[in-house]
Amino acid sequence: MSESLNPAPETDEAHDLRAAAFERQRRLRQEPRFPGGPAADPAGSHHERRIRSFQPRRSRVTPGQEDALQRLWPKWGLDIDGQSVLDLPELFDGLPIVLEIGFGMGEATAQMAADDPGTGILAVDVHTPGQGNLLGLADRNGLSNIRVANGDAIILLREMLPPDSLDGLRVYFPDPWPKKRHHKRRLIQPEFLDLVAQRLKPGAVLHCATDWEPYAEQMLEVLTAHPLFENTAADGGYAPRPAFRPLTRFEGQGLDKGHVVHDLLFARS
Repeated sequence: MSESLNPAPETDEAHDLRAAAFERQRRLRQEPRFPGGPAADPAGSHHERRIRSFQPRRSRVTPGQEDALQRLWPKWGLDIDGQSVLDLPELFDGLPIVLEIGFGMGEATAQMAADDPGTGILAVDVHTPGQGNLLGLADRNGLSNIRVANGDAIILLREMLPPDSLDGLRVYFPDPWPKKRHHKRRLIQPEFLDLVAQRLKPGAVLHCATDWEPYAEQMLEVLTAHPLFENTAADGGYAPRPAFRPLTRFEGQGLDKGHVVHDLLFARS
C-alpha cells in the first residue's frame, strides 16, 4: 500500500482551536437567552448526572413570547436550581396547589387556571416558547394563580418542595419514548412514584393522561402496584376524561388519527 489509511495526528494548534470552539458552545448553552428570564441550566452541575425523561430543545421564540418572558418572569417565574425549599403558601397566597409537569404551549393549563381560580397551578417545563406563551396567556386573561417553573421536575420535587405540600399532580401526554431501549427514560416509574408520594397530601390525586397505548399500560401497571396509590376507577382500570381536563389541540389531532386517550387518576393513600 502506498499510503497509510490512519489519519495524521492532530496538531497542538488544531487541538486548541477545537477546544476553544467547544468551550464557546458550552458557554452559549449555559447563557440565558433573555436576561432576567429563565436560566439555560438552572440546576447547573451540582446535581448528579442521570437519565432524563425530557430532552431540552431550543426553538424560535416569537416577539410576543419574548415580551412575556422579559416582563413577567420576575413576577410569575422561577428557576429550579435545587438550592432552597419553596414557600408555597407565600408563592400562591395560601391557595391549594397542583403541580403540572410538562405543559407544552400552556393552553390547557391556562384554561384549567381560569376554570378554577381557587387552585394554584405550579407548571413546570423546559421549553422556552411554551413558558413565554403560558405567561402571556396568564397576563391577558388576568390569571394570578399560575406560576411557571423552569427546569427538571425531579429536582423540584426532591429538593424544593416540602413533604405533603401538594394537593394534586398532573402529567398530561408525557414523552412516551416509544423505542424499547428508551423506556428507561419514561417519567412514570416506581422511583418517581416513591418521590411523588412524599410530596402529595393524603387523598391528593395523581392524574396522568397519554395517547400512547403501551405507555398507558405501563402507567396502569406501576401505579396499581404502588402501595401508596389507590385507583379511583371502580373497575381498577382507566378513568373517563374528567371535565376539568380540557381537550387540547394536540389531543384532538391524535383523536382524529384514531388514537385512544387514557386517563389514570390515582389517589395518595
